Amino acid sequence: MPKVLFLASHRQGRSPNQRFRFEQYLGFLEENGFQCEVSYLVTEADDKFFYKPGNLLKKVGFVRRSIAKRRADVRRAKDFDIVFVCREALMTRSIAFEKAFKRKGVRMIFDFDDSIWLSNVSDANKRWSWVKDPGKTGKLIALADLVFAGNDYLKDYALGFNKRVEVVPTTIDTEEYQPRTVRPEGPVCIGWSGSITTIQHFQYAIPALRIIKARYGDRVTIRVVGDGSYTEPELGIQGLPWRKDTELDDLRAMDIGLMPLPDDEWARGKCGLKGLQYMALGIPTIMSPVGVNSTIIQDGHNGYLADTTEAWVEKMGRLIEDAELRRRMGEEARRSVVEHWSQAAWRDRYLQLFNQLLKQGKQP
Repeated sequence: MPKVLFLASHRQGRSPNQRFRFEQYLGFLEENGFQCEVSYLVTEADDKFFYKPGNLLKKVGFVRRSIAKRRADVRRAKDFDIVFVCREALMTRSIAFEKAFKRKGVRMIFDFDDSIWLSNVSDANKRWSWVKDPGKTGKLIALADLVFAGNDYLKDYALGFNKRVEVVPTTIDTEEYQPRTVRPEGPVCIGWSGSITTIQHFQYAIPALRIIKARYGDRVTIRVVGDGSYTEPELGIQGLPWRKDTELDDLRAMDIGLMPLPDDEWARGKCGLKGLQYMALGIPTIMSPVGVNSTIIQDGHNGYLADTTEAWVEKMGRLIEDAELRRRMGEEARRSVVEHWSQAAWRDRYLQLFNQLLKQGKQP
C-alpha cells in the first residue's frame, strides 16, 4: 500500500487552503489504496497567539518546535512513497526540509493556490516579514517531481521552473455543501466570507454597499463572516468569526454572495474559493472579473461579474428586487459547481495523478 505524507501548516479542518486543496480528497485516496498521514505545525494552542501581534517568545518557541517536527519527518522519509508539500514545509525562508526529502529519494508533489511568490504577511506579523522569503516558491517548484497549480495563471508561473505542472483547481464537496431548503421572511442578506487576512478585499465593495444601503434601507442586511473583530457601523455590520461547526449555516443565511478583488498580481492567483462556496450553496454570486473568476462565472447566467462601483450597485439591485432571479441564478450556480468545480468532478483525476507519479518515478 503506497503511503503519502502531507506536510501542512495547520491541523485538519482549520485552514481553507488545506481543506479545499487536499483534505477533502484524503478519504478517496485511502479508499483507493493509499495510506495518508498529515503532519502539521500550528496546534490549537498556537492559534491563540499566532495571528496576534506581540508574543515574541511564544513565536520563537513555535519556530523551534516546527523545526524539530520537520526534522522528525525527514528521519522517517523512507517510510513514504510520496511527500505532498502544501505551499511549504516550514513557514520561514528555509527550503532545507524539501531538499532533505529530495535527497532521501522520496517523490514530491508541490501544491499551491495563490501567488505566494509575492510578499503577503498578515498585519499581526509584519515585524516577522524578514523570516519569510516569497522567492523560495520557484525553488520549491523546481525541486518537485509534480506540481499542482490551482489555476492557469499559477501554472504559467510554475512552468518557468518545472515542466511537470498540472492544474488542479480548488474544489467544493457538494455533498456537504447543500443549499438551504427554506428561505425565511425578512430583508435580503448580502454577504461576504473570508478571514482576517483577506478582509481587506471586502473594502472594495464598501462604496457600492453604501449606495445600496441608502437606496434600500431596512430591505437589506449585510453580513461579514470570517473576521469577528470587523465592524462598519454605517452599514450595520458586526463581523462573525469563522467557526467550523456553524460555517455552512453562516453562509446559508446569505441571499447574495460577494467576492470583490483588486486587479493585481496577487488577486490574479486566487482560485475563486469564496465564490465557489456561495455558488455550491445555491447563492447567486457577484465577483470581480479577476483571474479565474471570469472562468467560473458566465455573466448573467450562473452569476454576475462587476468591475466598477456602478456595476456592483446595478447587479446587486437586480438581485435584491427579484427573488425569482435569485432562485434561478442560484440553481445555475450550484449546477456549474457540481459539474466543473466539485470534489466529485475532480477526484478521479486527482487519484490518477498520484498513481501516475508512482509509475513514472522521479523527475530526471
